[in-house]
Amino acid sequence: MIQQETIKSTIARLLPETQEFLCRAMRYPSTSGQEHELMQFLETAFQSESLQVERVPMSDELHNDPDYSDPVPNIKYNGRFNLRVFRPGTGAGRKLMFNAHTDVVPPSEGMDHAWNPYVENGTVFGRGACDDKGQVALIYLVLKTLEALDVELDSDLVAHLVNEEENGGNGSLAMVRTGEKADFCVVLEPSEGRLLTSIRGAVWFRLRFKGVAGHSGMAGQTKSALLLARDAIGMLEKYHAELLQASRGFPLFDPYPNPMPITFGKLQAGNWPAAAPNQAVLEGVLGFLPNKSKEDICREMREALLNGGLREDDFELTFMYRHDCSVIEPDHELPRLMRESAAAAGLPLEIDAMTASCDAWLYNNQLQIPTLVYGAGSLKVAHSVKECIAMSDLAASAATLVNFILQFGKAK
Repeated sequence: MIQQETIKSTIARLLPETQEFLCRAMRYPSTSGQEHELMQFLETAFQSESLQVERVPMSDELHNDPDYSDPVPNIKYNGRFNLRVFRPGTGAGRKLMFNAHTDVVPPSEGMDHAWNPYVENGTVFGRGACDDKGQVALIYLVLKTLEALDVELDSDLVAHLVNEEENGGNGSLAMVRTGEKADFCVVLEPSEGRLLTSIRGAVWFRLRFKGVAGHSGMAGQTKSALLLARDAIGMLEKYHAELLQASRGFPLFDPYPNPMPITFGKLQAGNWPAAAPNQAVLEGVLGFLPNKSKEDICREMREALLNGGLREDDFELTFMYRHDCSVIEPDHELPRLMRESAAAAGLPLEIDAMTASCDAWLYNNQLQIPTLVYGAGSLKVAHSVKECIAMSDLAASAATLVNFILQFGKAK
């Protein structure tokens, strides 16, 4: 058995190299659809004697998948790829899968350092520091640690490094469609030292309203698409309030006042102050809990608008992103082993719910691989001008995962 001090000292020795790896990765402006150069860098960086690094090609055929997400239009896939990083075991054990995404959201306003990360008191600042390049660096650190410890495992390890999580999970969707199976999966996202076994779902929606344009002096002869959008916001807020009330009773979600918010992010209408616009477009996101499916939500949103007074020809409702919830029981073997592994490293690991959506449902629901979410850093600073990750958090999470792999990697 490898001693905890040996694991921690090895991680500490590899931490400066990992910090440099993370900062180099963060210099690539890899917004959704623009990850190609970063993927080429990662392909080289993960090469080692113990690892097999494989390009998994993507195709424009992905557009035709029923679970494809398209909040960013006209993205092309031919010539692009995800990465599959594989560490073979002896073949006598089980198979463990990790997932981390390489894309990031655009820089926040005033974020001059987005693509020029800096380090202050052991903390790395910049876009992607925690979401999610810090988690790619966590995989890097864990695999380097196993290599330095010269560990032979019975179990296979595989990591999916994917494109386009931020705009709906299209990279993970492409990997899931390869049909690769495993016994357990850990999707790496910043989790603040928590083990997330329940992840809420979400739909991103687009509403196009159809009015009758006209002069502001022609009351009664115009129909403002902008006012239709205003009314729709109220109808959907009412539906959300009813849905939230009906979704109570999940112990991990109940402590949160609003674990499944509705957000209206974009509204476009009109081209002149003194004219009623004949078109308006409203876009937003609605979260939901495990008592509903994505199909339920899509149907009920439409019903809420019609029951609220809109007519069929007033609007067109489409969905750009549809994620189901992902749930495993807190007493499942996967979270149990993870908590034991954290305890061995002297790190308490609390089980909690994730009040955001991520790619876990694709592995958990579609491939039937028990999946949870865990990672270094905090979601509270993700997507913000203050995005950062402490290297000490990365080291602590690495110790937990190395312990977990060593325990999981024994033959069954």
